[in-house]
Amino acid sequence: MHDEHVALGGRMVDFAGWSMPVQYPTGVQQEHLAVRHDAGLFDVSHMGQLRVRGAAAGAFLSWATLNDPTKLRVGQGQYSMLPNDRGGLIDDLYVYRDGTEDYLVVANASNVAAVRNHLERLAAEGPPGGTGAYDVVLRDESDDWALLAIQGPTAAVRLGRVVDADLTAVRKNRIVDARLSGMPVRLARTGYTGEDGFEVFARPGDAPSVWTVLVEAGAVPCGLAARDTLRLEAGFPLYGHELGPDTNPLCTPFAWVIKDKPAYGLEALRSGRCDRRLVGVVLDGRQIPREGYKVLDPDGVDVGRVTSGTLSPLTRRSIALAWIDAGHADEGHRVAVEVRGQPAPGIVTAPPFYTP
Repeated sequence: MHDEHVALGGRMVDFAGWSMPVQYPTGVQQEHLAVRHDAGLFDVSHMGQLRVRGAAAGAFLSWATLNDPTKLRVGQGQYSMLPNDRGGLIDDLYVYRDGTEDYLVVANASNVAAVRNHLERLAAEGPPGGTGAYDVVLRDESDDWALLAIQGPTAAVRLGRVVDADLTAVRKNRIVDARLSGMPVRLARTGYTGEDGFEVFARPGDAPSVWTVLVEAGAVPCGLAARDTLRLEAGFPLYGHELGPDTNPLCTPFAWVIKDKPAYGLEALRSGRCDRRLVGVVLDGRQIPREGYKVLDPDGVDVGRVTSGTLSPLTRRSIALAWIDAGHADEGHRVAVEVRGQPAPGIVTAPPFYTP
């Protein structure tokens, strides 16, 4: 895919060991708005794919992750998180059920090795109180897949014109195998922009052709920068920013992921205190809040840090996600973000900042 991005004028940057397009000549704002109003296309082949197969695959992933993959039917997927043993996270990820005893775990590019190593260790340890390892086989399939994502209100229509599957029958978080201009693909009605759309799993050698077909179908090429502003506008977290090894998901708007079942690391999460909470902040003006900027209370006291921020290309409002001391994190609470040494007033709000 590298030559495709360069030919389109993509500005390439290093990202988790990959050379990735951060934007194209059209610019971040136009790419962002293409996804909100029409359809955009992303190359997310840097994501990792880990296969878990075996008679105990469901039980094993139920123990390892915070959501409950045993509730998935074959052909369904779910957003989940992988906890460590100290009240934080190793990664957030997607889990797809491909068969009765067959699951595919999609992890963030920078965390593939950590996720793989952690799952291998838990599988070898076996269930708590058990006498042996889980009956599962783990395989890193990251090099076996290219992954593209077509996202936006017209994504299903544009994709539907070039595949042999009836996409109207594919509900959110469902997967279907199809052929795209004769090439075998797997389509998952998932994504991380807040819009409808599909993630397209393809053979690596087919990726440039799949990309070209989708661009010719009307999808606008989009880079990492637009992907970041889109997920932030939708209120979605990014590992390494909002989430990390020391962040407790119970103190975030994503606590719904944690199901009432036994899980590795769950006791550490529940024993933790939410002295800080992850919240949204909307500034009154158009100063741009950046990662690491201080959040201040009305008296100017330092009460938190911005984890992600931008001027929303759609709403034209300055938005941010931030970890804030619990006493100042209630919705409607007045705060300020210190921008270039000056307090920019704003208000605590509940994400998302935009809902399609």
